[in-house]
Amino acid sequence: MSTNPKHLHAASEEAGTRAGQDAALRRELLAVAREAAAAGAAVLAGRGRGRIETDTKSADGDWVTDFDRRAETAVREVIAAARPNDSISGEEYGRTVPGSPSGYRWSIDPLDGTANFVRGIVYYCTSVAVFGPLEDAAGATAKAETSAKQKPVAPEGNTLAADGAAMDAGTHAWLAAAINAPALGTEYYAAAGEGSWLVDSTQPTGSVAGRGGRAMRAQRLHGAHPDAQGKLLATGFGYDADRRQFQVGALLGLMPSFANVRRIGSAALDLCLVADGTLDGYAEYGTQEFDWAAGALIVAETGLPVLRPRTDPGWQAAGHLDFDALPTEQVQDPAGTTVQTKK
Repeated sequence: MSTNPKHLHAASEEAGTRAGQDAALRRELLAVAREAAAAGAAVLAGRGRGRIETDTKSADGDWVTDFDRRAETAVREVIAAARPNDSISGEEYGRTVPGSPSGYRWSIDPLDGTANFVRGIVYYCTSVAVFGPLEDAAGATAKAETSAKQKPVAPEGNTLAADGAAMDAGTHAWLAAAINAPALGTEYYAAAGEGSWLVDSTQPTGSVAGRGGRAMRAQRLHGAHPDAQGKLLATGFGYDADRRQFQVGALLGLMPSFANVRRIGSAALDLCLVADGTLDGYAEYGTQEFDWAAGALIVAETGLPVLRPRTDPGWQAAGHLDFDALPTEQVQDPAGTTVQTKK
């Protein structure tokens, strides 16, 4: 596992949330995230048996379904009703910015694991997370504006580099996240500084008197023990052949620290399984923000290290592995000359 301070910072930035951050606001955001993820998951739960009709996006196997679109609409409706001045970035419908933006932005994947969903494999989910200013930083900025007429420090647009710089500066953070997997009967969620939690409907803790239902208790997550035997590493592969070749080579370099590898097909659930200790580590190159936004916070709130990409493409990783061992990708021009590397 990496001991690099910049990676340890990534693990502790949420767990050690600034004392001035408004806990009530974080819990409000978490409630919205959970409701929105549940709304998307309810759409996905309407899937019947058999294979689902698809449209192809970027490449063969990169599919989108009517369920993706309807689930994203359901998620957006919940967020817009509760937080009308927040921006929303979604996989299917892009970015929506209100007339008077609040400074908070939601990153949503209505159906992570579309290929699994299409083929009837149960590892798919709706993922929702929110990024925004920390309360103590916002207060300091307001004071500075009053005295020096300065504009607040905030990410310009929706870029990985700008968001990462704001997190490093302590002005912004991922504040709340929820992932709902209807076919698994599980919900994972986290708020900054509040820990990570799992509700598993397949594990009831008792009866609900008079209603014939079952009570479910949220379980706090702590990840796998770093000295566990037979470590499992999760990863994923892109649709481009050259990208897959790079990813396979990188995987071979990581495997000496692991007993085996799993390819589940949902980055969001890979991260959740690291958080609950089912898997020991996860690393994937070239994922999008909506793939990892919620899952990265859920892992970070367990206290495990998390690496979020600062470039596109870049590495997203979490758990018990050495982030410094992740290789760079060589990018070639049309003539075949290596012109740059990306990590």
